Amino acid sequence: MADSPEHQNPLQGMALMSGAMVVLPAMDAIAKYMATFEGMSPGQITFYRFFFQLVCTLPILFAIFGLKALAAERPWMNLLRGALHGAASLLFFVAVKYMPLADVFAIYFVEPFMLAGLSAVFLGEKVGWRRWAAIVVGFGGAMIVIQPSYEVFGLKALLPVFCAFLFSLYLFLNRAIGTADSPLTMQTIAGIGGTIFMAAALAVGNGVGAGDFAVSLPSSTLGLVLLLILGSLSGYVHMIVVRAFRLAPLSLLAPFQYFEIISATILGYALFGDFPNPSKWVGILIIVGSGLFIIWRERLQSRSIKMLQPME
Repeated sequence: MADSPEHQNPLQGMALMSGAMVVLPAMDAIAKYMATFEGMSPGQITFYRFFFQLVCTLPILFAIFGLKALAAERPWMNLLRGALHGAASLLFFVAVKYMPLADVFAIYFVEPFMLAGLSAVFLGEKVGWRRWAAIVVGFGGAMIVIQPSYEVFGLKALLPVFCAFLFSLYLFLNRAIGTADSPLTMQTIAGIGGTIFMAAALAVGNGVGAGDFAVSLPSSTLGLVLLLILGSLSGYVHMIVVRAFRLAPLSLLAPFQYFEIISATILGYALFGDFPNPSKWVGILIIVGSGLFIIWRERLQSRSIKMLQPME
């Protein structure tokens, strides 16, 4: 449920969303740095991401709302949001450990296509042949990016696809919860859910000797500081995203997600010397073009429905 029109501010929503999308890839750059230069496992990084998110948001939540703030209207859905977000983040952080940031983001952006497909299957939303065609073309673009990455990284090149699917489910829950709880409450309880999920995943993964789940402490002061920044960015930037979606319609804000590819490419090149080759840029452009077409069709359909509704 979105805010009523009188409480919406599309320009402010677009400003918040664009800023958040520029900043979010910094989280993944920190995760890649910690795995590459600090030797920390992606599972441990993901745990710290949610743990420090909780550390950063919980005191503010209590200061503003008191202990009653944790009495959310939909606590179990928020905990499930956290678990889904934890699983998606884990897959993403494993992927960025082995692959260039821009490649992972490009493949991950099959998420809007998955979201459109899930909406058609589970919500009964009408998805015409044009949007189905755009979904197929978008997946084709992802294959252009995946194919050379698969030759180098094997099955790990598919991790962003599974991450995108889990994040699509996470977005469904965001819609279901609507405005029942404040963004701060949602992110705090999601932090609890993500922390619990990652503690269990670490225990199991480390127990079976999986290297990507090795348990460790930060090996340097810089590493500790970066993990604190990772957690704070996670909590506060995602609160900004939730706020943005309450200020402006989804169809208006969705194109700003593609700012992440630009930011990820810049960070990947500046910090790790990674830059997509020409064939991958072709795939990225196909993915972005298909996604923007789906968004445009969604806005067109929404406008047509409004025009057909009787005046009150």
